[in-house]
Amino acid sequence: MKKIIILALLFLTVSFDSQRQSAYDVGEWFKFRIHYGLVTAGYATLEVKEGVKNNKKVYHAIGRGYTTGMSKWFFKVEDNYESYFDKVTGKPYQYVRKIDEGGYTKDQEGFFNQDKNTILVKDYKNDTNKTFATPENIQDIVSTFYYLRNHPNVDKLKVGESIAIDMFFDDETTKFKLKFIGREDLDTDFGVVPCMIFRPLVQSGRVFKEQESLTVWISDDDNKLPLRIKASLAVGSIKADLESFKGLANPFTIKVE
Repeated sequence: MKKIIILALLFLTVSFDSQRQSAYDVGEWFKFRIHYGLVTAGYATLEVKEGVKNNKKVYHAIGRGYTTGMSKWFFKVEDNYESYFDKVTGKPYQYVRKIDEGGYTKDQEGFFNQDKNTILVKDYKNDTNKTFATPENIQDIVSTFYYLRNHPNVDKLKVGESIAIDMFFDDETTKFKLKFIGREDLDTDFGVVPCMIFRPLVQSGRVFKEQESLTVWISDDDNKLPLRIKASLAVGSIKADLESFKGLANPFTIKVE
């Protein structure tokens, strides 16, 4: 269950638009606490560095998730997700996925050819190389997070409307949709923050109660900062709250400190 929240943190927040202030930049860093009530189950971090691909400077985003304390004994998670994506278009060049989730492991790299609409996936665990066809403007799981934060339509959505993009994950392209629920003020450790609320459409079944079991609170300012994720599971629920951050690209809007 902890890995679902860690993955969700990498999914969630909202094409690059040269007329709009970017929601992030090199140096941005987040840390989230994943918990059942007062019990901490683990942590997840996301940071933006600068990298080089095809002889040009790109964003290098790194997401890490891990369980802690007693949760580590019941379900150990050590995840590393990375993405290299273009500073102007937001299109990814490469992703890295190296995970250990309760003994379930993956060690992969994916190399996008955005001109030919293909991706070469190197699976180091199984010693295989496979090439997959993709649609135009494909994203990986980490680049999706940053692509959506800068989406030019995110502030224009009406309640019930969605943003949909194509995302490559687990050797296939899936349609990822983010549904706008409304706005509210969220009481956080940093103060009262005006938020936009979204629900990503997830697959129901073994873990989630239904397709819309995840709820996400995003700061209603130019940062589109993820503040809280709540997941309704088959048994109980789990939350992830932003614990600390640094290097924001824009002023952080707080109503009450």
